[in-house]
Amino acid sequence: MPANERPSRRQVVAAGLAGGAATAAAVSHRAAAAAEAVEPFIASGDVVLFQGDSITDAGRDFSQAAANLQPAMGAGYAWMAASHLLVERPADGLKAFNRGISGNKVFQLAERWDADCLALRPDVVSILIGVNDLWHRRNGDYDGNLETYQADYRRLLERTKDALPAVKLVLAEPFVLMCGAVDASFREELAGFQETVRDLARDFSARLVRYQAAFDAAVGLAPADHWAADGVHPSPFGAALMAHAWLRAAA
Repeated sequence: MPANERPSRRQVVAAGLAGGAATAAAVSHRAAAAAEAVEPFIASGDVVLFQGDSITDAGRDFSQAAANLQPAMGAGYAWMAASHLLVERPADGLKAFNRGISGNKVFQLAERWDADCLALRPDVVSILIGVNDLWHRRNGDYDGNLETYQADYRRLLERTKDALPAVKLVLAEPFVLMCGAVDASFREELAGFQETVRDLARDFSARLVRYQAAFDAAVGLAPADHWAADGVHPSPFGAALMAHAWLRAAA
């Protein structure tokens, strides 16, 4: 173009688009490089342990102890989340274990923690516990309260971090749905237990799984008993919802 000839509007726009595209490409390249440099929360070779009560147990076969076996993982959210990881990352050598036991409260986790957690040397420990700490008290089968839950849970996490300083924690809040065995007072009392888990997740730099929010949103799509007939134990649909929420938080 001659020096004294002004560029047309089309030429100006084209030049701007070309420059913008080049800038966008450079930014995209830098973002991709940064993403590749950040190791995922669940790293290659990690041992992932799911711990909790009946919701985690989900009918697992206690005679099976090896990693990545469906009977040993049960039929609930733990197996659904683990199987997703194993399908998506088959070359990463991940190992998943489930050591949830029906009826457990926090102090019962603590009683078996050496064998069912620390001995496995997990890199990631996922814990869902709390509904029995409230439910069993309401039924008169347990004399613990919210303060007991707070103190027992904090001691358990401190013990875990002392034994496994590099462990990565996933803490899932207990949840209920308004059907079956659950009434408004149950849900109101559980709020303190859920707040405790949120506080612990912050204090121990853990990933937090917001199960109550996930189920609250889900009841806008289907009735509460579609997700958990008794308000506590998830149906297969509820377990699948839990697995999705867990994967969003942890993977």
